[in-house]
Amino acid sequence: MRLVHLIQKIIVSTVGVTALVSGGIAVTAHAQATPQQVTAQQRTVKNQLQTYINRVTKDGTASVAFYNLGAYSNTPAGRAQSRAFYAPGKLAVYSKNAHKAYTSASTYKLFVAANIYSRIHYQNLSRSITKTTGFQEMILHSRNEFAEHYLQTHGYDRVNTFNAHQNWYSHVFATGRAARTTAATLVSVVRKLDQQQYPFNDATSRNQLLSLMRRQVYRSGIPKGAAAANKGSKVADKVGWLYSFNNDAGIVTLPNGQRYVLVVMTHGHGQSGFSGFPRIATITKNVQKIVYGASTSQKVAALYQ
Repeated sequence: MRLVHLIQKIIVSTVGVTALVSGGIAVTAHAQATPQQVTAQQRTVKNQLQTYINRVTKDGTASVAFYNLGAYSNTPAGRAQSRAFYAPGKLAVYSKNAHKAYTSASTYKLFVAANIYSRIHYQNLSRSITKTTGFQEMILHSRNEFAEHYLQTHGYDRVNTFNAHQNWYSHVFATGRAARTTAATLVSVVRKLDQQQYPFNDATSRNQLLSLMRRQVYRSGIPKGAAAANKGSKVADKVGWLYSFNNDAGIVTLPNGQRYVLVVMTHGHGQSGFSGFPRIATITKNVQKIVYGASTSQKVAALYQ
């Protein structure tokens, strides 16, 4: 009996707990990381991401904003012990110029949709407008006719004032120039959409816009980059292109359920048409690998073993 007790004895060491079991096999169970260690690793990931984003935006021709959303509880990532590491906003990083306004190109149509849903919410506009071909084509194929007509009839100032009340960049629209916005504002718009917050607080409105964004046809930016980093990643996004400006704003969902918002605004570098979208795809791929790639995932998993 004394021998059995000796074999089953647990020896506590400074690095973990070592259990001696019959058969002479030693099994070591390391203590879970402290909150300080978790925070330190989060800081490491954010520093790596900030360094990368600073580099790709250094010349001022790109603006990038990243906000991690976490995972839903019914997904593998949402059930994992490491889910707290990816809690919403814990890894958010913005470029230094994320609050500087640049030509928005067709990403401005998110503001048009938001304003329409707000008016529907307050019963100042019929929901039937969102069932029209014009409204849906505004997102699916980024057609201009509906958005331009809406802005002309409802007024630039009203939409700008609405944007200001949401704490978004408030000088999006003006006569005689292209629409403008910031990467930080587009992140806020897409976050509100994801979280079903006003003006996307109505489930029907939110689901409609997300469905349209998932099905929009221009997929060579964030969608292509996300898939290159993790095959099977899904994206709901809105693109824009005008002159040398190529922009993309969207929600990415990884196969394991992790989710994030990414906005990449680019110009210059001889861009025209869609030529800047491979640049957006590359930035997306690298951002996703830094935050959710194998190297980071292994280090995060080790914290919770």
